Amino acid sequence: MNRPTLTAPSGLVAPLIAAVLVYAFLLASPQIFNDPDTWWHLATGDWILAHGRVPKTDPFSHTMAGAPWHAHEWLSDLIMALAHRAAGWSGVAVLVAGAVGLAAWLMGRRLALSLGGLSLVVTLTLALACLAPSLLARPHVLILPVLVAWTSELLAARDAGRAPRLPFVLLMALWANMHGGYVLGLALIGPFALEALLAAAPGERMKVVWRWGPFGVLALAAAMATPHGPPGILFPFQLMGMESLPFIDEWLPTDFSRISPFEIALLVVLFVGFSRGVRVPWLRLALLLFLLHMALQHGRHQFVLAIVAPLVLAPFFATALDNRPGAAAQGKATLVWALIGAALLLAATAARLAWPASRTDSGNAPITALASVPAEVARRPVFNDYNFGGFLVFKGVKPYIDGRADMYGDAFLRRYARLAKADARAVDEDFARHGVVWTILEPADPVNALLAQRPAWKRLYGDDVAVVYVRRDVLP
Repeated sequence: MNRPTLTAPSGLVAPLIAAVLVYAFLLASPQIFNDPDTWWHLATGDWILAHGRVPKTDPFSHTMAGAPWHAHEWLSDLIMALAHRAAGWSGVAVLVAGAVGLAAWLMGRRLALSLGGLSLVVTLTLALACLAPSLLARPHVLILPVLVAWTSELLAARDAGRAPRLPFVLLMALWANMHGGYVLGLALIGPFALEALLAAAPGERMKVVWRWGPFGVLALAAAMATPHGPPGILFPFQLMGMESLPFIDEWLPTDFSRISPFEIALLVVLFVGFSRGVRVPWLRLALLLFLLHMALQHGRHQFVLAIVAPLVLAPFFATALDNRPGAAAQGKATLVWALIGAALLLAATAARLAWPASRTDSGNAPITALASVPAEVARRPVFNDYNFGGFLVFKGVKPYIDGRADMYGDAFLRRYARLAKADARAVDEDFARHGVVWTILEPADPVNALLAQRPAWKRLYGDDVAVVYVRRDVLP
């Protein structure tokens, strides 16, 4: 198979600038906290620190208390909780920004093997822009450097005509304990191993098998080195098979009704690819089409395509564009740029810690609304908005539902969707079954209008974020 020959690394400045800019931007961006699951991830990490073990059953909700729960992102939760304990929300911001900055640097360094100048800048910019909607304080962001490093090692192995280095098996063990996307890392081994097998001469193919085979087996074993053991590897597939995933925004198909960085990147790739006759080996093209299918089917998978596609395509686009990496920085120049980058990172971190990040009322944090609820009422069963569940968990209030959709299951989520439409009979039955005595919902939620018509319920509080209703007979 004809593959472009890669030269020595040429990029230091562009990856460094990208890493510093991304890091500084995310440190100052409140948007990284625009996800309700951040709250319960922190609560889970705190629970692990308090109990010294990973939870196997639900310790948080009142509707699923004691139900089996697969806390597959436990290590990310623990790391996030430690960052929060160390420096509050600023600590979480530093953690998230650091992970994305490191991923940007690693990606830039790999791309610089093939691209230079404007091509490198544009490719790195488009990739990071596609990541932007996914840059939230959640476990999938913490594993971005892992995804870049893993993909880069598979590509480096093919470039050097060898198998991936065995120490990267440890990276898989880390990945498996941080996020369920590790199954993608395992799947990526297949196409590159098959490519190596097909590219080898017939008499050399057994050598390829003996090189890649042990790595694949060890990587699979490492993926099972979690508190859940071998059965845990089935969990990501069980999650993907849930019928109620469309109930969750991030699992909806990619929306092209408005222009987005993802669409712009696709158009740029198609334009350059067709106009310059880019030729990609069929196995790598099949891999990219599969990842594109995943990204179109579920918006949450865009970040995977945004990482893997540039790394895979860069050498072939460089050949078609006749692009060459720039001269590599050497000696003192490398040291100077590294010191400049480190100084900028330290300055940004110091500024963030000097002016701590804080949380105010938002679409996933009804802070003022919850504060209006008497403590004796807050301890009793609640019916809450899906986006408020994580915040309630973090505040020690047992929610009706939160973002752990895999634990609640399809039947529960379908029933919740029926309740959210204010089906009066379903509301009465479910409130009675679970003993619900108060609600905290978004202002436009139809259940608010239903309760407003019932004398037994009192509107206790309302603002632009949340409305609280309480059954009159439980008010102090």
